[in-house]
Amino acid sequence: MGKSQIDLPSANDRAEALALTPVSREIVERLDRYVALLLQWQAKTNLVAPSTLPNLWTRHIADSLQLLDLAPSAKIWVDFGSGGGFPGVVLACALAETPGANVHLVERNAKKAAFLREAVRITSAAATVHLAEIGDIVERIGSRVDCVTARALAPLHQLVGFAEPFVSGGAKALFLKGQDVEAELTEATKYWIIHPRLHSSRTGGHGWIVELDRIERRTPSATTNGERA
Repeated sequence: MGKSQIDLPSANDRAEALALTPVSREIVERLDRYVALLLQWQAKTNLVAPSTLPNLWTRHIADSLQLLDLAPSAKIWVDFGSGGGFPGVVLACALAETPGANVHLVERNAKKAAFLREAVRITSAAATVHLAEIGDIVERIGSRVDCVTARALAPLHQLVGFAEPFVSGGAKALFLKGQDVEAELTEATKYWIIHPRLHSSRTGGHGWIVELDRIERRTPSATTNGERA
């Protein structure tokens, strides 16, 4: 698909997104560079659903930025399955001037990991890219983690399993989910003891954020249910 065939984000959508999740001029400049790069790569690599491009700023940028208010003191983040960079690169752009901040971007696809590395380079974002399976990342990161997140990656019961080692060490988990969140929570509680807090997405639609501060295995078999199929 040629670049000329790609729908571009609208100026109105950008303004609306920045009104929903206000950030400094410096952060906006980083995000502008990130969006420009994403559009270049989108012409050859499917990083986001093409139908969402006209509303990229609200659907993806603001959707990611809203997590900062739920973990305002978090500096060390782990983003599972970072893909096109949501929410990980967006968070890393916002935290670029925060001393000691780092967002670990975990991605198993080499082409997407290459995109993430380029995005971090051109934005000077506070991030480290890991080309790795999520299950292998706990020992690699090692240091204390403040918050883990994921978006459009896997069913909630699997995400809980990925997050459990970090949450047990004191991290918060924030998972961006859609309209099926209640069904996913019902399934997750078959394997895990959790006390979720649900936050309605600022960007409208049927989006939700699942916040978890404590995770316990309900049965020994819960470990296998936390692994990616």
